[in-house]
Amino acid sequence: MDVTDREELLLRQLRFADANFHLLKENGVRSINVMGPVGCGKTTTIEKLIEHLISCGLAVGTIATAAAGDTDHQRFLTCGARSVNVQTEENGYLDAISLSDALSSLNLRTIDVLFIENVPGIISPVDYPLGTSQEIVVLPLTAGSGIVRSYPRIFTQTDLLVINKIDLASVLGTSPKTIATEYVSVNPQGTAILIDARRGNGVSKLLETLGFDCNKKW
Repeated sequence: MDVTDREELLLRQLRFADANFHLLKENGVRSINVMGPVGCGKTTTIEKLIEHLISCGLAVGTIATAAAGDTDHQRFLTCGARSVNVQTEENGYLDAISLSDALSSLNLRTIDVLFIENVPGIISPVDYPLGTSQEIVVLPLTAGSGIVRSYPRIFTQTDLLVINKIDLASVLGTSPKTIATEYVSVNPQGTAILIDARRGNGVSKLLETLGFDCNKKW
């Protein structure tokens, strides 16, 4: 692909991202793009968020992405979310055009909050914005310290870093606060939250940081 083709693709993606943003906003949908490597706990984190938000009376939707299969999609349905499954196949990640197609399969007027479970890992390309309200990265403590400094690109463009599996700190000998400090050093506008998604620890703080309030309907 030459420079002209890349520029045309980027412009097309930006147009779709802008259209996605306005579509979601017009329907009153709060949308969150959740990224992170395989095994980081994205699905479990989203499940816990779904449970909390539904208990607050909010309607939750999800877009589950995977190279193949629909395991996460089924898990979100079981949690009570309205879900669409997207198989990225060779693309490896969701882009604004794919998101636009997925949004057309949801009745956005019946959804308050939409989670997009995205495929990108720490090194995978994230060249195109999707048009979501917020972007967060879930990073497992098992990734170790130094990972943020080594691969800063994805961390500098996100609003929030969720450091998961903090229950393993004593076993791994890794301090979650060290990774949090590294994140803030490359993204001073970002916020790091420590959680143990499997047990639900820290999820309330995550919701608070994302700006959710059970007394406020989005």
